[in-house]
Amino acid sequence: MYDIIIIGAGVIGATIARNLSRYDVKVLVLEKNSDVGDETSCANSAIVHSGYDPHPGTLKAELNMAGNRMFAKECEELDVELKNIGSLTVATNKEEEDMLDKLYVDGMTNGAPIEIISAERLREMEPFVTKKATKAIWAPTAGIVNPFELVVALMENAMDNGVELKLEEKVTGIAKDGDVFKVETEKGAYQAGVVINCAGVNSGVINNYINEKKELIRPRKGEYYVLDHFPAPYVTHTLFSVPSSKGKGVLVSPTTHGNYLIGPSSEFVESEDDKGTDGTTLDNVIKEAYRLVDEIPMQYVIREFSGLRAYHDSGDFVINSPVPGFINMLGIQSPGLASSPAIGEKAIGMVRDVIELREKKDWNPRRRPLYRVNTLPVEERQALIATNPDFGQMVCRCEQVTKGEVIDCIHRNCGARTVKGVKKRVRPGFGKCQGGFCEPLIMKILCDELGKQPVDVNYSNRGSYILKEKTKGEK
Repeated sequence: MYDIIIIGAGVIGATIARNLSRYDVKVLVLEKNSDVGDETSCANSAIVHSGYDPHPGTLKAELNMAGNRMFAKECEELDVELKNIGSLTVATNKEEEDMLDKLYVDGMTNGAPIEIISAERLREMEPFVTKKATKAIWAPTAGIVNPFELVVALMENAMDNGVELKLEEKVTGIAKDGDVFKVETEKGAYQAGVVINCAGVNSGVINNYINEKKELIRPRKGEYYVLDHFPAPYVTHTLFSVPSSKGKGVLVSPTTHGNYLIGPSSEFVESEDDKGTDGTTLDNVIKEAYRLVDEIPMQYVIREFSGLRAYHDSGDFVINSPVPGFINMLGIQSPGLASSPAIGEKAIGMVRDVIELREKKDWNPRRRPLYRVNTLPVEERQALIATNPDFGQMVCRCEQVTKGEVIDCIHRNCGARTVKGVKKRVRPGFGKCQGGFCEPLIMKILCDELGKQPVDVNYSNRGSYILKEKTKGEK
């Protein structure tokens, strides 16, 4: 029996879990995948939006503005990489200029600190912007974050403060008996007085188990290119196209690790598992990106990927409690990442309406800082290696990740259990070779630290085995 069950361990579920860990309540997080943050939260643009884009008066506008203001403190407490690089929304013709002017009015109504700048100033700020640009909205409070690290950090801190996480537990049904919810999963059943639905593209399914009003969440796919980091100068701000009915459009943006993202597309798909990419869509992504820049160094492309957004026909976030004690987080698409700290606070208020929340005296909002060996001065690196030689053994050449960092990320709360889990936490496999060099080394470390055999190591979720069987006899 738990006080609160959270369904889904993406950025929204993890944020709410961390916020609830401040209080003297028993909290369980159920996640269908083999790791946290493995759906929308690990396949997005990684932008902390400034708040100028949502329509005034919507939940998106309210929570985006509040979340943006809260982000820096949250990332500082959790040792998460965040860079305040600002964004530029670029117009290239009269029609787009008119749309930009309307966007500016909406942004000012929302309270976003933005300004319209001339083409001349735009090119001073961003030399790589297209020569067709006529003016832009400058949003200095926009930023970029490491989204993989963020979700892990939130859940790790929640678990440090007593929250329980169960992975590979897909919810198959919910029933209410009096004041108690019974939540059925593939592996068992759990009870709680409050259930919070943070299941992303599957949140409609979870709602429909318990709510007479059925909800439809449509998955909307976005496909991206990833460019390797390279020494030559390139884009230093997030560049947005003028938004359309499909969303914010294609962007060109740096990441916190010096890579570059180009995308996303925006098309509805039938399946919540459709995460494939296709040449026609990606060709169109590049075509749209050329509206922002005149030069795209395609020789540095190292990966394509896609992510799904949870679209609700209202076009807004839908946060409600249709059944006493059952709280919905529906339609949390962009700017859901930027809004997540504020959504977490809103959830606390809704839980207070159901049960009493008493603050813990010993709650710790900080997690132990990560080791980031490749950022350390030589003297500090040498001192660390003298303490533990594993920090001197390089296992990922592209991203300069050591064995010590990999071992550390496995043994933390919310630790890595798969190759992708290690990749999301400390980056081996994110570089130019995409794991060609380091993947066997990561598998061996996982085996050594978790007591597994190589054939039992998954790349990501259950059944994603890298090795099938031995091909040679024992030596």
